[in-house]
Amino acid sequence: MAKFYDKLTSRLQEFIKNQKIFFVATAPKNGRINLSPKGMDSLRVVGENRILWLNVTGSGNETAAHLLENDRITIMMCSFEGAPNILRIYGKGKAIHPNDQEWDTVIHLFPETPGTRQIFDIKVESAQTSCGMSIPFFDYKGEREQLNDWAKEKGEDGIEQYWEDRNLTSIDGKPTGLK
Repeated sequence: MAKFYDKLTSRLQEFIKNQKIFFVATAPKNGRINLSPKGMDSLRVVGENRILWLNVTGSGNETAAHLLENDRITIMMCSFEGAPNILRIYGKGKAIHPNDQEWDTVIHLFPETPGTRQIFDIKVESAQTSCGMSIPFFDYKGEREQLNDWAKEKGEDGIEQYWEDRNLTSIDGKPTGLK
């Protein structure tokens, strides 16, 4: 049975802290919906109604483009071990970039990560839990290091060029606000 919350309770915060993977969904007013799996040590609950997510360089930058046009965002987590549970977090988000004034107040919350592109600041409007009894069990074997290795090999200048070449617009041609 689904249950709704107007904040992230201590129980929900503990559930979030224990997850190794989460999914992010955003949508522009027109164009493709984006749904992406995320991992790494990249999510922080900083209050009952606020989450920060460190975003690293990837093949696209859809979330940033979508949030500029339509600030709605959904984060979903599933329990793959222990008691079954699905958590959906609904909110409004915005990007914080390294040259933004707020950057220095939030970057210290995360480990130094090569290829760091932006931090998404999400105001939680509501959360919903549901049973998750159909979600299978999976064993966590560790983080993949390929993305970090790729970013280290590229270096800062290479990452900047990659952003220039591939991350300034979404797959639908919408600006991402990266530069």
